[in-house]
Amino acid sequence: MKNIKIIEVKSEIGAGTRGASLGVEAIKIAALDFMSNFFVHFPTEAIETENKLLFEPIESPYAKRIKGLLTMYERISKSVSETVKANWFPVLLSGDHSTAGATIAGLKMAHPKSKLGVIWIDAHADLHTPYTTPSGNMHGMPLATAIAEDNIDCKVHEIDEQTAKSWNALKNIGKIAPKVLPEDIVFISLRDYEKEEDHLIKQYGMKVITTSEVRRKGPEAISRSVFRYLSDCDYIYVSFDVDSLDSSISKGTGTPVSNGLREREAEDLISKFMQHRKICCFEITEVNPTLDRENLMAEIAFNILQRSVNVLMMN
Repeated sequence: MKNIKIIEVKSEIGAGTRGASLGVEAIKIAALDFMSNFFVHFPTEAIETENKLLFEPIESPYAKRIKGLLTMYERISKSVSETVKANWFPVLLSGDHSTAGATIAGLKMAHPKSKLGVIWIDAHADLHTPYTTPSGNMHGMPLATAIAEDNIDCKVHEIDEQTAKSWNALKNIGKIAPKVLPEDIVFISLRDYEKEEDHLIKQYGMKVITTSEVRRKGPEAISRSVFRYLSDCDYIYVSFDVDSLDSSISKGTGTPVSNGLREREAEDLISKFMQHRKICCFEITEVNPTLDRENLMAEIAFNILQRSVNVLMMN
């Protein structure tokens, strides 16, 4: 039975829309509404945030609040690494997706000699860099930090020396770069990304599984093919951004996109992943209750969280 520890990251400095820092509490409120005592059962660690930066002027237009994010990377990677080394299974509930690069760093720091795979369930590729970003929002960049990629081929911005220094520090956190090889990332339900990200996906031959493929083949076949594809990896991290769900249900997130997964499809698929012995960490991110009606997004996220953790504990 896996010993599960919940790590709360109520950070939203990487997002363009405000409110994701409230997502963790919204998920807990959903648990209370379902009369579930889920959160009583597990030790919880809350990571200190840098959300005060939201009230300050932006220094780096192409990497907004990157210094604060670097601080978050240091805190989160340390927490995740120590959690794994103490034989706990980390379940992260995070505000925006920018900090997922820190989760990956922590896993790699705990197992520096091992090969790490990533299952990225998200409408977006999150492969932008300060050189290519259309928005400057860091939640579009976590996978680029993990694979230590600048994507200079597609460069559209000149960045200042301080931003470049902070960006290099993000890529090299834990003194390991890259943390993950691009070919060891599997995208699921990816459907909204820019040509600069597409360039990297094609350059590295990264695996993309579309929503229609999930629907056509079913969770059992998809999970088998994913684990076959990642068979060389020693450990696998699953990151679930709620905007992977269809925009008809994912109102409570900053960047909803149509043609996404249905709630049951996501739940069944993630449960299948959680049965696999190589899964070492699970993260749920980008719930934003300020954009929602009646806390629906958080309720869906909680259902997926509860079922996933139940599966983990049974395996």
